[in-house]
Amino acid sequence: MTDTLSQAPASTSARIVTEIPGPRSRELHERRVKTVSAGVAATFPIYAAHAHDAIIEDVDGNRFIDFTGGIGVMTVGHTNDAVVAAVADQASKVTHTLFAVAGYEPYIAVCELLAKHTPGNFAKKSVLVNSGAEAVENAVKIARKHTGRTEVAVLHHGYHGRTNLTSAMNYNMHPYGTGFGPLAGSVHHAPNSSPFHDGLSGAEAAERTITFLEKRVGATQIACLVVEPIQGEGGFIIPAEGYLQALVDWCHANGIVYVSDEVQSGMARTGAYFASEHFGIEPDLVTSAKGIGGGMPIAAVTGRAEIMDASHPGGLGGTFGGNPVSSAAVVAVFSEVEKRGLLNEAKRVEKTLKPALLDLQKKHPVIADVRGVGAMLAIEFMDPATGKPAPEAAKAVQTHALHAGVLILTAGTFGNVLRFLPPVVITDEQLHEAVTVMDNALSSI
Repeated sequence: MTDTLSQAPASTSARIVTEIPGPRSRELHERRVKTVSAGVAATFPIYAAHAHDAIIEDVDGNRFIDFTGGIGVMTVGHTNDAVVAAVADQASKVTHTLFAVAGYEPYIAVCELLAKHTPGNFAKKSVLVNSGAEAVENAVKIARKHTGRTEVAVLHHGYHGRTNLTSAMNYNMHPYGTGFGPLAGSVHHAPNSSPFHDGLSGAEAAERTITFLEKRVGATQIACLVVEPIQGEGGFIIPAEGYLQALVDWCHANGIVYVSDEVQSGMARTGAYFASEHFGIEPDLVTSAKGIGGGMPIAAVTGRAEIMDASHPGGLGGTFGGNPVSSAAVVAVFSEVEKRGLLNEAKRVEKTLKPALLDLQKKHPVIADVRGVGAMLAIEFMDPATGKPAPEAAKAVQTHALHAGVLILTAGTFGNVLRFLPPVVITDEQLHEAVTVMDNALSSI
């Protein structure tokens, strides 16, 4: 191979030149098995060598259209030129001091950008950490400190991380909590809104959620309600109209901190900076991660200044939280969103991909639902004869796609959802190529 991925045009297609996995990937996997914990999943048997925009090239020279985006991380594209330049520049100046020891401008700049772009016209402050789970855990800490209460409410089918507390907050115990107990207590799981499955209006679903929490927990005991505006691991579930606003109103009427977990749905993924904007809500706290860093590890809790300031000095933060190199990447990501009109690009992805998926649904009855917003779309598989989840169909399409050069992740409580989180810079040609691959896969099962 003479070309390099950085030289390849943006319209690069999938290209499979070896069996999957290829010989170099097999060699690396043998090394992995000897030294990497079996607890770390290996969804695909390939090892990346290069990546740019929406293409990943493995060590064997196979090129894949990336519909995973590092699970929603690579919103601005792999090895985005501006992000790479910002990282290199900052790395040549300061790589680490610990912000609590000697501060630096990039940390402050990130907090300023988050204050500007998270929903709500009120004074906001942030704390920067390293991962989405860490952000969620800190949001709970902050809410508890602010309210003096202990109980945490979450929704069915939600996912919030792999720490002890966030594992307890997840709906699915396996694989995130199995055998790792005892997990954190004082976590309460309430019914959510899932229009495709429950047929309830937003008001009806909200009444069900609120009634459960009032009867089973008591509103005066709850420190915070943590909600993904669009559930990620749960299967890209979009609540019915009015549901989230009703929950926000109830929280505010009862002194409960409303936390919007935007780790997966935030940072331009849905055609808005944060998915909460689509529902017209103003959360008290917002957690962000994944897409804000352009591939660098960083996360944040952002919210009402009076809530964020409830914590005592030293109670928040960590050694690497808001690392200057990662913070510089965040500033570059925000700049790219503005300069390149990436909110509109996310909308373009939806405009191109969703109709194509709806056409697949007409052709293949096993596709029961097509849903999502922006570059956060999904299809759900149900057995047309029984109406039961069909995870085997999702897995079959995922496997076929891999061998045809398209990387797709499953999701959903029952594993029967394919979720699409491509970089928003993906081309229409690449989107259509991926749909053709899925069509061929569905025709073969």
